[in-house]
Amino acid sequence: MKSADFVVIGGGIIGVNVARELKKIYPDSKVVLMEKEKECGLHASGRNSGVLHAGFYYSSDSLKARFTRTGNKLLTEYCEAKNIAINKCGKLVVAMDSSELKSLDELFKRGKLNGIDLEEVSEEEAKRIEPRVKTCGRALFSPTTSTVDPMEVMQAMKHDAVSEGVGIHSDVCFIKKRSQDIFTSKGAYRAGYIVNAAGLYADKIALEFGFSEKYRILPFKGLYLYSNEPAGAIKTNIYPVPNLKNPFLGVHFTVTVNGKIKIGPTAIPAFWREHYGGLENFKLSEMAEILMREAGLFASSGFDFKRLALEEIKKYSSERMVSLASALIEDIKKENYNKWGKPGIRAQLLNIKERKLEMDFVLEGDDKSMHVLNAVSPAFTCSIPFSQYICKEIQSRLN
Repeated sequence: MKSADFVVIGGGIIGVNVARELKKIYPDSKVVLMEKEKECGLHASGRNSGVLHAGFYYSSDSLKARFTRTGNKLLTEYCEAKNIAINKCGKLVVAMDSSELKSLDELFKRGKLNGIDLEEVSEEEAKRIEPRVKTCGRALFSPTTSTVDPMEVMQAMKHDAVSEGVGIHSDVCFIKKRSQDIFTSKGAYRAGYIVNAAGLYADKIALEFGFSEKYRILPFKGLYLYSNEPAGAIKTNIYPVPNLKNPFLGVHFTVTVNGKIKIGPTAIPAFWREHYGGLENFKLSEMAEILMREAGLFASSGFDFKRLALEEIKKYSSERMVSLASALIEDIKKENYNKWGKPGIRAQLLNIKERKLEMDFVLEGDDKSMHVLNAVSPAFTCSIPFSQYICKEIQSRLN
């Protein structure tokens, strides 16, 4: 039986940074990270938009607000120190009509409460930033929003973890636990402390430890549609005013690290946890459970799941995606948008007692284990300070 002082389950950006931070806090300890794939970051961490968010979407009492501004700064500094390409293109948030100006004001208010560098700009000023943009009267500009290649960041962080003494055990899948013993596809591990950062399977693993009783992961598929316009065709990310009652930001324009354009993402309800396309990673038991849960939400939910699901399913159509995106900029042509990018799955936490989507990060744990149940966007941006926070929570339980 293998043994370690700390075993971290899940090799996404949170798992890798938690493992690094534990090794920093407890330098004489043995820290092992288990990843079920052959490489780290093959799911949400390597498939996300690559946007480093500024932090003005989130209410000031949230963990997301607490960590996004610092996370943006630390991850920007990390990329610069590692010579990882970063596109500091900023972001405009635009109003489609006058009814959205109140929500635009709320975003500005949140930004100021969260200490974010955020500018109110007129329609004319917005057009100076991006000549093709459409907005009603005014907009918000975030100068600290930028984009990176998420997989390049993941690879650098994994390399750092190894060089710092973290043992990364790839192709090792969690099966079950008994006391502090973890049974895996590659044998058993005995752990002093266990951290579950397993993303799409975080709730399943947490249940083995007596946690996540009122939570389940509900997967949503995110797709981007890429433009064949030349790099620099638009100069900044352009987002609509989001519905602040749900955690999705709506179809928007992202300028990638190489200056190209993509529109999206979707938030289409998935039928199983790793439902990327076709029958890839199909599991009948997962599909049955998720379809039953989604059917229940169609009948009754604390948010309008039925409307959300039906609207998102329409986005499988590239024509629908282009139509939604055309509300944000001038001169968008359908023929320029014909290439779908690699899909990602958002491991969105559902409160099954209250039938609502959790908006903030969620942790549960004790003196034996810690479970990162909801680490959705902007967890990539927040990864460094959020991981430090998780480790402080672990320290408080071990002392």
